[in-house]
Amino acid sequence: MSHQLNDLPNVAGDLFKAPAATDFANVATSTHAPRFLLLYGSVRERSYSRLLTMEAARLLEAMGGEVKIFDPRGLPLPDSEPETHPKVQELRELAIWSEGMVWCSPERHGAMTGILKAQIDWIPLTQGSVRPTQGKTLAVMEVSGGSQSFNAVNQMRILGRWMRMITIPNQSSVAKAFLEFEEGGRMKQSSYYERVVDVMEELFKFTLLTRDVSPFLTDRYSERRETAEQLSKQVNFRTI
Repeated sequence: MSHQLNDLPNVAGDLFKAPAATDFANVATSTHAPRFLLLYGSVRERSYSRLLTMEAARLLEAMGGEVKIFDPRGLPLPDSEPETHPKVQELRELAIWSEGMVWCSPERHGAMTGILKAQIDWIPLTQGSVRPTQGKTLAVMEVSGGSQSFNAVNQMRILGRWMRMITIPNQSSVAKAFLEFEEGGRMKQSSYYERVVDVMEELFKFTLLTRDVSPFLTDRYSERRETAEQLSKQVNFRTI
């Protein structure tokens, strides 16, 4: 290792780590049910993104997961109220509690809705020493009133990356959503429904696979170096 580091003059040798398969050997295995937070992007009385989210919740619960759905009604616009607002606190506590998430938005004017974006904007990248979303799994879904589109899910994928989440490969986009749900709100049997089953199954598997190792997967050289520099400054300050 020391010989190889001779070719890396800009790397701090004591902070550089070469990942190995054996690093996973001593990782503890959680025994509690996987925890999922589901967000949807419409407050209409008959919200198809909410109905699709509820179908996703039923599937995750049937697989053995613990599921909580956040109701965005009453959540203020980002920065319009202090972080102590009850709805903001509720959302942030759920984000920390969760091990995986589902984001579901209508496509409006070719984009995800401001209602869903506001929820994501209220979740900070860091909250004290905790990163509420880093290393957690994410599935993205959208509904549209017309032909099938992927604008909203593509935007949510970008946001998932920005929030340092593990966004699963599969996704759901339900076209002409008003035709895909029964009067009582349940989703009809269709290829769209089967895709939702596939997406939730994949999310569940990825969550089981990564939830215990996410601290290792998201451990970064640059952040180890930053922490070391901050610690050095604190030590030097105390000795002055």
